[in-house]
Amino acid sequence: MQEFGDFANIDIDKLLKGADEQFARMEEVQKNMADLVGRAQDDDGLVTVEYAAEGIRELQLHPKAMRLSAGELAEKVKDVIAAATMDLQKQVNEVMAEVFGEEDNPMSYINDPEKAINQIKDAEAAYNRTFDDVMGELDSIRRRMDL
Repeated sequence: MQEFGDFANIDIDKLLKGADEQFARMEEVQKNMADLVGRAQDDDGLVTVEYAAEGIRELQLHPKAMRLSAGELAEKVKDVIAAATMDLQKQVNEVMAEVFGEEDNPMSYINDPEKAINQIKDAEAAYNRTFDDVMGELDSIRRRMDL
């Protein structure tokens, strides 16, 4: 009878448990993400923004902000929105790191595209090695069967 190599030694229970753990992590991330809100305010306290997954949740303009020129006010609003967005991103990174750990944090690929490219290249190399091994085994079987 033909052996299946390392595949015959796969611990199915461990594999399923690992998949269940991943699903549980994703559920935890989803629950935590719904509660995250990025907040920011300009130095003068004239513009305050809350930013969440759905976008701007709250925009408050102090009455004194109306004394600014339209251009100045627009710049303050844009800057505070950017700061609130960065605050939300920081919180997302923290949640992901807490759930997945620093090493496996999927958000690290956003901040380091080179790391993502290297991981893809490593996966491609592993796939190519596996493919070559399988094709070698199939060729060996073909020769033994004299096909």
